[in-house]
Amino acid sequence: MSKQKIIIDPITRIEGHLRIEVEIDENNVVTEAWASGQLFRGIETILKGRDPRDSGLIAQRICGVCTNVHYRASISAVEAAYGIEIPHNAEIIRNLVTLSLFVQDHIVHYYHLHSLDFVDITGALSADCNKAAKDAASWCEHPYRNSDGHLEAIKEKLEGFVKAGRLGLFANGYWGHATYRFTPEENLVHMNHYLEALRIQRELSKAVAIFAGKTPHPQNLVVGGVTSVADMLNPQRLNDFLFIIKETRDFIERAYIPDMVMLVNAYRDSIKAGEGRAVGNFMCCGGYRFGKDQQLFSSGVIKAHNFESIEPFDSSKITEEASRSWYENDAPLSPYEGDTTPFYTDLNDDGSLKTEGKYTWVKAPRYDGNVMEVGPLARMIVGYSKNSPIIRPYMERFMKRSGMELIDFSTTVGRNAARAVEAQICCDYLFDTMSDLIENIKYYDEDTWTKYVFEELPHEAKGAGIFEVPRGVLGHFVRIEEGKIANYQAVVPTTWNASPKGAKEGRGAYEESLIGIQLADPSAPLEVLRAVHSFDPCLACAVHVIDATGRELAQYKISPVCSL
Repeated sequence: MSKQKIIIDPITRIEGHLRIEVEIDENNVVTEAWASGQLFRGIETILKGRDPRDSGLIAQRICGVCTNVHYRASISAVEAAYGIEIPHNAEIIRNLVTLSLFVQDHIVHYYHLHSLDFVDITGALSADCNKAAKDAASWCEHPYRNSDGHLEAIKEKLEGFVKAGRLGLFANGYWGHATYRFTPEENLVHMNHYLEALRIQRELSKAVAIFAGKTPHPQNLVVGGVTSVADMLNPQRLNDFLFIIKETRDFIERAYIPDMVMLVNAYRDSIKAGEGRAVGNFMCCGGYRFGKDQQLFSSGVIKAHNFESIEPFDSSKITEEASRSWYENDAPLSPYEGDTTPFYTDLNDDGSLKTEGKYTWVKAPRYDGNVMEVGPLARMIVGYSKNSPIIRPYMERFMKRSGMELIDFSTTVGRNAARAVEAQICCDYLFDTMSDLIENIKYYDEDTWTKYVFEELPHEAKGAGIFEVPRGVLGHFVRIEEGKIANYQAVVPTTWNASPKGAKEGRGAYEESLIGIQLADPSAPLEVLRAVHSFDPCLACAVHVIDATGRELAQYKISPVCSL
């Protein structure tokens, strides 16, 4: 049986540097895959020896996109180590910011990072605008900004880009690829919403900044609570936040959800074929309290797509190993004991990965020894399977509207559908979360910080901040000795999903999702990009190591190639 290797390096429209290598057989079916984090960078080591209260401001620099969630997880890890309980208002404000980021991240991911794997821009140029308006109305009773005149203007704008040769980030797409499924009119509707989503995501940044001070790299969190007191007590600021969320909800209901139903309909064959399905192990830590005792997300672990059997989540079962990663210590270790001493073994002479040995800077996290997939798909499947009174009704409504079954979500297209449903849930429940804050203020509860005396806190402690964040389960783990940080590890969503093969266990979620995919054209591996993009990769988060002395360890050159 003859085999070909395809190398895509770098994967674009993601955060960070990712290389994918796949082997295909004579029928162009992927038989093996390797996902490799290619950038050596870091944070964790430089936190050693520092005051634990400083960890958040440094740890948020792990990524330029996921700044708030790393900031929050880091601060929360220190609070857990010291046993500090934050006021309810502080928790609410943290949740308002984080859930706004969920919505923004999901909208940006689909429209600006992933939709062009499904949308043929050049196909939109031949669209009949009147027909496009009618088509949009078939997916939604009141489509978002859908008049003939508006669609004509969008079409003219796209034509102008093409004629002027100013396609910019659209320049190197696989336009005209055989696996594009949308009609010209559906392509135009999607491109209309692509442009509208640019404005929506900008407004959501304003909403985040109301309580976070700025974004990215907010400044509102401190050990013990938040500093956003003036904004919390300003009715105009609260109203500004709610106005943006209301406008966003309108976009989700009239554009994002209908577009997702359109996507499911167009790519139903690939869904039913299970294209992009990974191992079927899903993990959620749950969280985001509101009301009296309600949680937005359910916790639990599902294995091998067995939706009837849900294990409780136990963070003590998390380990990381590096048998196939460029680090010295191969052993599966608790994050509290994690070691990130680099050991780079280079590439083969022909520039390919040494796939039988170490081949990535991403470690291999395991839950009770198992590969796990985390993210919106995991949260929606676990919530649905546990009969969550919040998640299940939204999922059932989308399933009825789209004709999907639960197993269908465990696919390339299904991950996008799950993410859209989650965006709708988060947006709706931002109003409930804000109601909790207003209710507290109404009854003169204005506390946002728990007072403590640092010198009286324990000098030996350890703690973890574990949260659901847009891409999945994020954990920051800190061990404190003599009042300083002795060890620090972040186990992030993309580390779970982009995990390499382990010493005993199989492929990570990225790698497994590629197995069995048939390429229409090996020289244009769009199907590979679709599957990988569906996870919303953030490799900057997944790889974080640095030499504390600042000396140069090595130099690495990455050449953009897609070779056979």
